Parts: sequence; C-alpha cells; structure tokens
Amino acid sequence: MKDVYILAIESSCDETSVSIVKNGRDDIATTVNSQIDVHTLYGGVVPELASRLHLENITLVIDKTLKKANMSVEDMSAIAVTYSPGLLGSLLVGLEAAKALSLVYNKPFIKVNHMMGHIAANNIGRELKYPLVSLVISGGHTDLMYMEKEGSIKYLGRTLDDAVGECFDKVARILDMPYPGGPNVEKCAENGKNVVPMPKLLEDGSLNFSFSGIKSHVNNLVHNAKQRGGSVVKEDVACSFQIAVTDSLVSKTRQAIRETGVKYLSIAGGVAASSFIREKLTKMCEEEGVKVFIPEKKYCTDNATMIGAAAYMLYKNQEFSGLDVNASSQGDL
Repeated sequence: MKDVYILAIESSCDETSVSIVKNGRDDIATTVNSQIDVHTLYGGVVPELASRLHLENITLVIDKTLKKANMSVEDMSAIAVTYSPGLLGSLLVGLEAAKALSLVYNKPFIKVNHMMGHIAANNIGRELKYPLVSLVISGGHTDLMYMEKEGSIKYLGRTLDDAVGECFDKVARILDMPYPGGPNVEKCAENGKNVVPMPKLLEDGSLNFSFSGIKSHVNNLVHNAKQRGGSVVKEDVACSFQIAVTDSLVSKTRQAIRETGVKYLSIAGGVAASSFIREKLTKMCEEEGVKVFIPEKKYCTDNATMIGAAAYMLYKNQEFSGLDVNASSQGDL
C-alpha cells in the first residue's frame, strides 16, 4: 500500500500547530506555536486574543512544518483539521486554512474531532489494542469511554460540572499560581503534605465525575483563612487537592475496567501529561493486569500530530468531508 501523508492543522484553543503524519503512526514534522506566555498575563485563555494570534501565525507554522519535512503540499495525500470542539474563533482560523489548501491543491479534506485526536495520540509510534476503556482528561473534558474497535465510541461516564483540567486551573488561580494551573499545582504539591481535609468526590456508583465541590472547598479554605487574617499552606493544599482528584480518576477508571472486562486502557488529554496522575493510573493498571497506553507528554497537550493520527483512521475508510463544514464549539465523538 502506498504511504499516506496527511497535513494536519490544530487550532482549537491557544496552540497553533501543524503536522505531517505518515500512515497515522509516524510524526514526520510538527510545529507548535504556543500562546501561553501571552495568556499567562491574563490568568487564562482570552478567546478573541487567541483567534487573532492564530490568524497571525497559521501560514508561518504551515510553511515551517513543510520546510522541516522537506516536502510540499503536493506531496500530501489529504488535508486534515480540527473542527470541533474548542473556541469557535480559534477553530475557524485552522478550518479555513485547511479548506483553502484542500481547494487550491485538490486534496481530500478530513474533519477531525479534537477529542478523537487526543485518543489517537496513542497510535503515534505504536498501535492501540481493542477493546479498551479510554479516559480523556483535559481542560474541557473528563470522559470515560468504551471502544470495542477503532472509531467505535460508547460513553460510560463524564463530568457533571467542571472538567478536571479546568478544576486544576481554577484552584491554581485561587492559590495565586500562574496559568496554566496543572503543572504549577503539581510542582507545588511536591513540597506539601496530604494533611488538608478534602470533601469526598462523587461516589454514587456511577462512572460520572464531579469536581466543582472540591474547587469550592479550596476557595472557601483560602477565603476563610484570609478573613481571619491568616493564610493557608499552599503546598499542603495543592498536595491534598491533587491526591483527592487523582484518587477519583483512579477509582472510577478501575471501576470501568472491571465492569467492561477490558485488558487495555487508553489515557489521553492535556492532564495526562501530569507525572503524578500518570504514575497513579499506571500503578492501578498493574494491579488490575491491564496494559496502559499513554502518549508521550508532548502528544498529550494540544498538537496537530494527534489530528493527523485520527485523520488516518478516517482516510482508510474514505470518510472525507465537503468544504461546507463549519466549526463547532461543542461536539461529542
């Protein structure tokens, strides 16, 4: 079979990324232009600013990636892009750039769901095994899914309120830590002790998650301490918070594995870059006799390589899209 090269674009939030992926497995060249330094000034992503920065950078990132690979758009088998979910203005920049390339160079156009991209990141350099349970943990999602085979999705549970990454960001802000919250909370927690009482997270027998309660609890701790003229020990709060949230992720994922009887677990999403969470989930899988798939950390956060990997699944089945596709800020798999 002839090698398939896909030029993929990802612009769903605050990273402008372009990648060339071969056969859904090999990262030929990837460029990620991060906006973190800009958004840190505002304590989080500013949607209008993000879209403007994407607009400034998109053609530069495309050109840089092609030069890295010493290839041209003519060499591509298809053009792929994230169309949903994400920030609408940001998505539109990548989507329109991909449409233009598809039209001008007469290449098949593939729309990709961002969350499927995160899952497909586990195919980079290897191959996922099925059936599996997939845990997707990011700034906008906390989902448990059952995948009987490639492309087959059945939701087992999801967050009822805040996503886990969102919760980390909000707690970091409460503790006066810079954006992005997850890495800073994890670093702070390394010097803390698990001595601050935290509320029990959702224990209703379901596979759903809830993180708004623990976020409010941390907010009240800090507020009440300030009212008394004191302060909290940030390191201890961060440590106790991180352990409570991780315990919930591990417990629910263990339950999903046992209920489905699978032998494979896929972990994906930006929060999967957390060394602490990766370690605890890996240990649980060892206890359950389950093989765990976790992408390299650079493929956990938003990147176009994962979009190219997901697009290859669709390419194999000739699942191409018309150029009338529109961006969507929300969208299940």
